[in-house]
Parts: sequence; structure tokens; C-alpha cells
Amino acid sequence: MFLKTFVQNKKIYLAYNNFRRNIFSELSPKDSEAILYLLPWMLSVNDPSVPGYVHDLKRPIAVFGATTDRAIIKREPVFKTMFNIRKQGSLLIPSTQVCYIQGIYTIGSIGTISQTASSDCDIWICIEKADFDEKSKRHLLQKIYLIKDWIDANLKMPVYFFICSVGDIRNSNFGPLDYESSGSAQRNVLKEEFYRTTLMISGKIPLWWVCYDPHGHVDYQKLAARYTDGAFGDYDFIDMGPLDSVDSDEYFGAALWQFNKALTHPLKSIIKMLLLEMLIVSSGEELLCHRFRNSILSQEKEFIFYDPGMFTLRAVLDFYQEIDLDTFEFIKECCYLRYGIKFYSKKVTLKENLARKIFQSFPLTREQIFRLNGFADWPLREQLNFGKKIFSLLVKIYKGITACQKDVISSLTPQDMTIIGRKLATCLETKHHKITVIHKPLLNLNLPTFTFSIERKSWRVFAAGDSSKPVVASADIVYCITYIVWNGIYQDGDVRMTANSRPVTLQEIRNLARTIKEVFGIFDVTGVDFENYLEPEKVTKMLIVISFEGPHAGEGMNEFCLIYRNNWGELFVRRFNSQAKFRGFVESSGRKFVGTEIYYYIQRNSIYYEKIIARTKRLVTEVLLPISRLTE
Repeated sequence: MFLKTFVQNKKIYLAYNNFRRNIFSELSPKDSEAILYLLPWMLSVNDPSVPGYVHDLKRPIAVFGATTDRAIIKREPVFKTMFNIRKQGSLLIPSTQVCYIQGIYTIGSIGTISQTASSDCDIWICIEKADFDEKSKRHLLQKIYLIKDWIDANLKMPVYFFICSVGDIRNSNFGPLDYESSGSAQRNVLKEEFYRTTLMISGKIPLWWVCYDPHGHVDYQKLAARYTDGAFGDYDFIDMGPLDSVDSDEYFGAALWQFNKALTHPLKSIIKMLLLEMLIVSSGEELLCHRFRNSILSQEKEFIFYDPGMFTLRAVLDFYQEIDLDTFEFIKECCYLRYGIKFYSKKVTLKENLARKIFQSFPLTREQIFRLNGFADWPLREQLNFGKKIFSLLVKIYKGITACQKDVISSLTPQDMTIIGRKLATCLETKHHKITVIHKPLLNLNLPTFTFSIERKSWRVFAAGDSSKPVVASADIVYCITYIVWNGIYQDGDVRMTANSRPVTLQEIRNLARTIKEVFGIFDVTGVDFENYLEPEKVTKMLIVISFEGPHAGEGMNEFCLIYRNNWGELFVRRFNSQAKFRGFVESSGRKFVGTEIYYYIQRNSIYYEKIIARTKRLVTEVLLPISRLTE
């Protein structure tokens, strides 16, 4: 690779990265300023007034290049004023003893057409392990935690930090499965996404990004060796290793992981699932990150850049355009909603300008566009039906991937397979008495007022303005209340009830709904610790609802409704019309109920309220005490 080509590639990359930074700045003006400039400054200074201060710091910590970065130095007086620092001069003091952070990078949607108001910002903080001893690593962690606390309190965008060893990135080793990481599920798939989507916040340029020559093949290892030997007279690059291919088992593992994430964010995951299916079917072809990089670096004079979100979207639509017409139209609609595009709106943003070329090639009708622009105001049933349609497509993709990979052994560890399998079951598996989970296309749905009515001994809950089909129906009103609360579609006060002869009042429905939410919250599979999926099932919380629909004047109330949640995040509702049946169920469940948090609910207008509560507590104690002794 000639020096001239190397220098030209570096020039183009920096122009491209600046293009990405500008997109980020336009889409998130305040947050981007803090992440692009304030973050590297806070990491590179150590002043008591600045978030990230470590009082016993022996060796300074700094981001490579931050102390001489003109954009950061220009903003430093503003930063000092922000934290009431009156000290004269710069806090960015170069030192020969410094522990350098090699670079700070985003991965994913930030600074692309796919960034939306709900996007989070995943940031890799890359270090060389040899540069940090144990004490310096602790100080770096402390610094990052303190900065994150400040960011969480002051930025709208959720920001997550991942400290990465450059050596681990070279080996595609991204650690165990946890809330934000994909552990053994991705490896080279994650590295491919990083190279394709990364935005450099501060620090060194990934050497891979300039490993391209339009006139012939470039051997990455030889380039890295020459660079290390000083052949290019440059010190601005970081060697994160090459990426030549991704094995089928890794794509399969990534698809499993992505399907797992789709359980809570189906619209956000649909593009990635389509992409993974495309990559599996096209296995053996040039990697998408190579195609993207080469398209950026092959330019010569007037640079016209695609962002990776646009590039990926076009690749996906190109691949699927031969699919059946209805499915392809739905895919286009999902893409339009996923990227938050609004053509024909009064305010035209950078996003619409960037997306226009793609949707000129794959057009939506004017009627489709206006309908999708108003998606936030669709009736709840239409929104939920769209979510079901997305999920059906996700399942279809998943089954297609599984069929393609039936002879491939997944690269996931057995532990990760257990976690993902049980997490999938939590959201998808149908069990007796379990509250089924709604697959929401968006987090914020157009929630209506609900009306409770009873027909032929069955309670039905209808959304206002839509009496064609109930949102939920059951012989047990407690099940109906639990269903709308657990699925996060209940709003306190927005509930009505038709006239009926039952003793249940509208106020008691509201009271019980409020109690259920206080005890169990709403369904959130991401809020379950991963370790829980490796343990046997056990009940963590239960709410005993006493004679909710029965008469309230009698002392001998024996009807129980048991709402309980297990450690895997599943919620169940069981109804018993006698103490004996209630006792028999708990005893037959054995150790599952040991250590359970227990709550009680009975209508306040019951004459014997205190007596019935006390009696129920004694009953529960009598049942659970022998079981507890068995575990000792």
C-alpha cells in the first residue's frame, strides 16, 4: 500500500467521520455536544469540580489526542464555567506518565439515519491492558462511573459505557452475556457492526478503516506491521485487527440474540433480523462492513457520503425486493417507522433529505406515507395489530434462519443458550394461568380509556371507540385487571364500567390496579437479572386478593385470587373458591414459594377487614412454614 493512498484514505475517513458527527449534532444538539466534546474532556482532566474526579489519582488519565484537540480546547472555557471553575489556564495538562485511553467510539445507530428520540448511545472506551496496572484500572472505572452518574442526570439520551481491551477486540472477545452485551452470541458479528457503524468521538482511528487500495488487495497484517515499524510516520491509528469473514454459527448466534432483544423492541430489531437473514443466505460474499468502507474510500474529490444506516437499509431492501409484494410493502413500512422518517411534514430534517434517495428507489404511496406519519395516533388495536404483524414476520425470519442452520452448531455457550431460551419462553411460551405478553411496536402507545363489562358470566375489557373485540376477556375480573396493568396499557383513572349486578365498583378496580402495579410493576423482560434464568423457577412475589367479586358483609370469605411472579419475570393469576384448594395448590408447588414476598388485598369496605386479613395470613403461614423447614 503506497503512502499516498494511506494519506488519502486517512483524509477521507476524517471527512466521513466529521459527516457522521454533523448528523449526530443535528439530531441531538445538546446531547451530542456533551458526548463528542465534554466527555473526552472530563475523562482527561482531574479537578474536584468536574464529574469524574478521583482524589487519590497517582497517574493521570487522558484520551489520546484530547489535550491538543482544537475543538475541545475551544470549548474548555465553557466547560469550566459550567462547573464554576475560576482557575486560570487549561486543565488539559500533558504528562509523560499518563495512562492513555486509546479511543472512544460509538457503535450502532448514533449519527445515522436510524437514530431516533428513543435511541441509546453505546460507547466503547478502548485501552491497552499493558498501559493500566490494577490501581489505574480501578481509578478509570471510578472515573467512568462518576461521569456516567452526571450524564444520567443531565442528558436525555441513555448512555452506556463498555471498557474494551484492544487485544480483546483483535480477538473478537466481547465477554459474557449481560444486559447490553451479547457475549458469546456475536463475536465477529459484533466486530463487523462496530467497523461498519462506529463514530470516533476522540482518540485514534481504527487502522482497519484505511486498509483499502482501489488498485489491489491490501494485506492487513503487513500493513499493521509496517505501521508499527513507523513506515508511515504516523501515530494516529489503533490496530484492532482485521475481519475477513464471519462464520455461519456466529450469524446464527447473533440471530438468536437479536430475536431475544426483539421481544421488547420488535420494530427496533426488525431491520437487524432482516439483515442477519440476508447475511446468512449470502454467506461467503464480501462482508457488509468491507462494502461500506470501500464505497466511502473509493471517492476521489467531492466526497458524498452514505451513513451506515442508509447503506444497510438499501442493502436490505435490495435483497428483499423479490419477496412477495405484501411482505415487501410491510418491510418498507417497518423501515419507514423504524427510522422515524416523516415525508411531507412541515419541518424537513436531515433525516428526510438522507432517506429520500432510498425511498425514490423503493417508493411508498402518498396514502401509506400520510398513514404512517400518524402512527402515534392510531387506535390502540391497530397499533397492537401492527405489532403482531411485526412479530409474525420476526418469527418467520427466525424460523427461516433456523432451517438454514439446522446442521450448524451455535457458537453460544450452554449458559448463554439457557439464558436466551428461558428469556424467550418468558415472552412467548403459553402456560395455564399465565398473563400473555403484548408485543408492542413502540414503547409509547396511544392508550385509550377502557370499559369493563360483563356478558354471560365473562368479564370483557373494551378500548373506547372499539367495541368490535375486547382487549382481554376472562371469567375472572382480577385476571382482566392484571392483564392491562402488566402489559403497561392501563392508565390510572382512564377506566369505566357498564351497569351490572356484581358487587365490584369502579373505584375498587382502580384500587386493585394501583396495588398490582405497586407490587409487580409492568412487564419488562430487560429488568430481570440474567443470573435468574440460570436458577430453578421460584416465586418471588405474590399478592393474595380476597373475595374481590364476592359479598363483603360476611366474615367467612373463602374466595382467593392469587397473583404471583416468578424469578424469570412471568406473572400468573390463579383463582380458588375454598381454603382447601388454595392450600393444596401452594403445598403442591413445594419449594417454589419459599422466601416469597407476600402482599394482601381486600376491599376496605369489608366489615371484617382486619379479621379476614389476619386469618389469611395465618393460613399462608401454616402452609408455607412446613415447606420452609424442608429446605433448611
